[in-house]
Amino acid sequence: MADLEEHTSDLPVCPSAQAGGLLPKELRAWMVLLAAVGAVEQELRSVVKERLDVSHDEFLILCLLAEQPATGLRMTRVAELLGRPKTRLTYQIACLQHAGLVTRKSVCGDKRGIEVALTEKARGLLEEASGTLASTVARALSHVMGPDQREAVCGLVPELAEEPKTP
Repeated sequence: MADLEEHTSDLPVCPSAQAGGLLPKELRAWMVLLAAVGAVEQELRSVVKERLDVSHDEFLILCLLAEQPATGLRMTRVAELLGRPKTRLTYQIACLQHAGLVTRKSVCGDKRGIEVALTEKARGLLEEASGTLASTVARALSHVMGPDQREAVCGLVPELAEEPKTP
């Protein structure tokens, strides 16, 4: 815990976490979240490429599919959940399919519907890399999230400030 306290004192002051500017607390908190997401994505890019040999966007598709039943998801739903254009998603799915990481199949009763699912190869790779990926996320967040940033985010989501209830 002392290491975390020492590290957080080294963090630069986050301009978006400071009150007194023009932005309401919700927008300040949003800016802090964007900075945290950006830091995580930057750290993950090289680890994802090294461990899974896929792009960051392809990794996001794999993660989304990993949280779904084995049957997978329709491509339109994947595009919707990731906020990606369908044409870009089609290319990324083709790359993942070529690498043997996803399967594509027509949806029964819908000629235009395509469903994608993880292969066992992808499940194994994600399981094998999950520890490294999780520690990369934690490390990246610890570099950008100090007390000021946490306070700003708690302004957006007050429940985060509450202490967890023990049974």
